Amino acid sequence: MGSLDEVRSRYADRMLLGIDGDTRRLREAFAGTRRDDFVGAPPWPLLGHEVGRVWIDDARDLYQDALVGLDAERGINNGQPSLHARCLAACDPQPGETVLHIGAGTGYYSAMLAQLVGERGRVIAYEIEPDLAARAAANLKPWPQAAVRAASGVLPALPPADVIYVNAGATHPVAAWLDALRDGARLLFPLTPDDGSGCMLLVTRLGGSRYAARALMRVTFIGCVGARDAAAATALRRAFALGSVEAVRSLHRGDRPDASAWCAGDGWWLSTRPP
Repeated sequence: MGSLDEVRSRYADRMLLGIDGDTRRLREAFAGTRRDDFVGAPPWPLLGHEVGRVWIDDARDLYQDALVGLDAERGINNGQPSLHARCLAACDPQPGETVLHIGAGTGYYSAMLAQLVGERGRVIAYEIEPDLAARAAANLKPWPQAAVRAASGVLPALPPADVIYVNAGATHPVAAWLDALRDGARLLFPLTPDDGSGCMLLVTRLGGSRYAARALMRVTFIGCVGARDAAAATALRRAFALGSVEAVRSLHRGDRPDASAWCAGDGWWLSTRPP
């Protein structure tokens, strides 16, 4: 299999296959971040449709496109690397930017975000589970630009941000996230009904109250505490059943939905017309 460095290098190449644009910085982040530093002590439960559940103890086996279980009872895992690669490419953190990472787990993708924003940037990693937050804080010590908050990432007032990357499913675009976006900033979060399956929605604040929005890919995530609403979940299930989320082009706040509405909730709606 080769050395651990060689295995991580090949892993980085595989995770970025098919992603358009300049992926050199993202590749460096994947190749340079040791997944084995973020998933606890071996043996590790490797999870996925192809592998089922397999226990492994060779760190080189961690570098494949599969989930690594962190807490089976709570349904918490380390995330699918290829999915996060596509998401990080889409929200495109730049050197010097401020990123809020909500649902940071033990900090594996927070570490990549820290490398993408560089020493002049800032990553604030929110993790509501105290034990995971403590592990993330220890794991992220090599990156002084990253700080961990053992707190909810859905409550106002969040710091102003250039990127908000959410790794737990929400039934709606949370007002605190939208309020924290600077002009030109990107919010990427899983928009999911109660069953956990939905899509990654990329929202870009164009200026003031104008937001572009588009669905990137279908996903399944555990729920985001504080970002679940029964009425919104019902509306989402209906919207996913009746119309293609790929038609969504904009997000609106406060005003009355018009005929272009794909889904509407309390104080927000998604439209199929451009912003």
